[in-house]
Amino acid sequence: MAPGPAGRVGPPGSGPRAYTADLHVHTVLSPCAAVEMIPPLIVRQALARGLDLIAITDHNASANAGAVQRAAAGTGLTVLPGMELQTVEEVHLLCLFDTLEQVSTWQESVDARMPPVENVPDIFGEQFVVNETGELIRRETRLLTGSVRMRLKEAVGEVRRLGGLAIPAHVDRPTYSLSASLGFPPPGLLVDALEISPHSTPATASARFPWLANYRLVQNGDVHHLDDFAATTVFVLAAPTIGEIRLALHERDSRSCTIIPRRAEDTSPQSSQSTQRTPPGVSGA
Repeated sequence: MAPGPAGRVGPPGSGPRAYTADLHVHTVLSPCAAVEMIPPLIVRQALARGLDLIAITDHNASANAGAVQRAAAGTGLTVLPGMELQTVEEVHLLCLFDTLEQVSTWQESVDARMPPVENVPDIFGEQFVVNETGELIRRETRLLTGSVRMRLKEAVGEVRRLGGLAIPAHVDRPTYSLSASLGFPPPGLLVDALEISPHSTPATASARFPWLANYRLVQNGDVHHLDDFAATTVFVLAAPTIGEIRLALHERDSRSCTIIPRRAEDTSPQSSQSTQRTPPGVSGA
């Protein structure tokens, strides 16, 4: 049976229902994420926040998505595999998929365009590939936070051809965003939605960037720490799939997408934590 709101399960064929989602979640594979961002803690915190649907979107990488899926098995939380790509224009792009096979194919394309730069953990932070319990499998030695040799429109087109969903990330942010790097969406950019920053609102973001009125908006937590989860985007879906999310973004067939106000305790930005990290059960260095 399909998971419903807050992890509840409903009978098959019961029709569309609400899914509270955060589609921008990092793990310890991202060098800027906290050591606490391991699969079991991600799942526990997502459920505690009332989320039904999350996506794992590490920087230019997807190796921990399957581990979070396995950690979520049987909990009622759906985990979509994905990535936060950095394009050659320094635009961050959420690339979301239904299956590990799709994201693996996408990863091969990204890997072929990644610059050959080694990570320096003391400067950028560790990049850990872990299993579903959070135990270390290996360290990723390539630096994951650089720009891939792929333009925004090219990346969007390739993600769509693979059956995925491409959403420019935190478009109202002053760095690594569509507005900062390009000013506004280039003509012919075929995206289903744009993401606004977690501590913004549709009204304030649109006041700054009037062209946002032409797009469906979503809001995610850009989760680097467990306290970063947002629970403000609510989809009405028949199932937690990319196809259903696309229908919801275009408000078709009784599907919908709504951004609800953040809770008062979630309106203060979280302070940054050190990226110098050692995962549980692993000795430093």
